[in-house]
Amino acid sequence: MKQLLRPPRLAPGARVAVVAPSGPVPAERLEAGLDVLRGWDLDPVVAPHVLDRHARFPYLAGADADRAADLENAWCDPSVDAVLCARGGYGAQRVADLLDWEAMRAAGPKVFVGFSDITALHEAFAVRLGLVTLHGPMAAGVDFLKDARAQDHLRATLFAPETVRTLAAGHALVPGRARGVTLGGCLSLLAADLGTPYARPGARGGLLCLEDVGEEPYRLDRSLTQLLRAGRLDGVRGVLLGSWERCSPHEQVRALFADRLGGLGVPVVEEAGFGHCEGARTVPFGMAAELDADAGTLTLDEPALR
Repeated sequence: MKQLLRPPRLAPGARVAVVAPSGPVPAERLEAGLDVLRGWDLDPVVAPHVLDRHARFPYLAGADADRAADLENAWCDPSVDAVLCARGGYGAQRVADLLDWEAMRAAGPKVFVGFSDITALHEAFAVRLGLVTLHGPMAAGVDFLKDARAQDHLRATLFAPETVRTLAAGHALVPGRARGVTLGGCLSLLAADLGTPYARPGARGGLLCLEDVGEEPYRLDRSLTQLLRAGRLDGVRGVLLGSWERCSPHEQVRALFADRLGGLGVPVVEEAGFGHCEGARTVPFGMAAELDADAGTLTLDEPALR
């Protein structure tokens, strides 16, 4: 697995578009997030349909075609330097098939930020655009608005990525060191994406980052087992486990990971501090890096943004 293309870092005054490819966005949270971005000397612009609600399915932020158009138009706008997702939820998979990937490729590399349901788009951006993306907090997310540490880490990644090349990555579930290219996201989304033309064929040569929220242990087991049975973890170099909020007691989840991942023969780190958690770190996907499970660090070979 090769490192992907790095987008340019942001500078003061950069124009950033906020889009909603997944679930509905509360207006007050959006405004609070825009205030944070303005405080960073960014120029945020809200896509036309961000506050929409789907007429029949209340879990979607408007019609599929409108959500896709917002993302595509923002990406292809030459005045926009970065595209930030407003929140997760559900719906990104429904958008992926509607995007003009050739037009987006022609628009050139830009910063893309999101996590949770946005995992489906991280995969698609890697496969279709060959682009490094940022698994990080979203503009209208509660975990962003009320969390100074999460804000600070995203801001550093956007403006001064050389200052966050080494990430504290928890502690060893399986010890060891490994090199590879970062990838991953929300476990249930990675399992659901299997077999689609927007998913990577596997994690061979990769450092796989996994997290999820609100899933019972048997559902986590099912997703992990599906990835294993499909060969998705064949050749993986290492695994980083992020947050598992509302996924049953930690010891039960930890035992599941030891059972399902311990036989891979690669370093596994738990409590790596990304995902649905306080102080969530921004993790670049598509970057060559070294995982040192014994030291609890993930070190990027170079800054995530050029």
